[in-house]
Amino acid sequence: MEAIVNETVSSSDLLKFEKKYNQELKQGSLSRATQFEYAWCLIRSKYSTDIVKGVAILEELYPNASKEEQRDYIFYLAVGNYRLKEYEKALKFIRTMLKNEPQNQQCLELEKLINKKMQRDGLLGMAIVGGAVIGLAGMAGLIGLAVSKGKS
Repeated sequence: MEAIVNETVSSSDLLKFEKKYNQELKQGSLSRATQFEYAWCLIRSKYSTDIVKGVAILEELYPNASKEEQRDYIFYLAVGNYRLKEYEKALKFIRTMLKNEPQNQQCLELEKLINKKMQRDGLLGMAIVGGAVIGLAGMAGLIGLAVSKGKS
């Protein structure tokens, strides 16, 4: 699963699908397949602005899609949000998919990966806050010590 969420698209592939997307858009005949392919490439970009754009395209496609298409869109919305570190959104999408397919191994693995990241980042966040509290307490102690020595 980590290979899927960490995979990056080559700049030549991204350019190829962007060109096809823009050409169809210009002609007024933008197909759902082209939109999905472009969004899929954007989600695998190394740039967060591209990932955001890919997620937006998928969110636009989702409401009017067939059940099969929605399945793909939800999965890649989860991947895109994971890559953006929007873990709660990613989890929401993957759990929506798991309601319909509780035994889907790919989704179960992605859910575990998201939970692991949230837990690790949460602990990391707590460690940062804890370190700041200890630092402030240490500074307060030093100030107290300096004040008491100044009075002697």
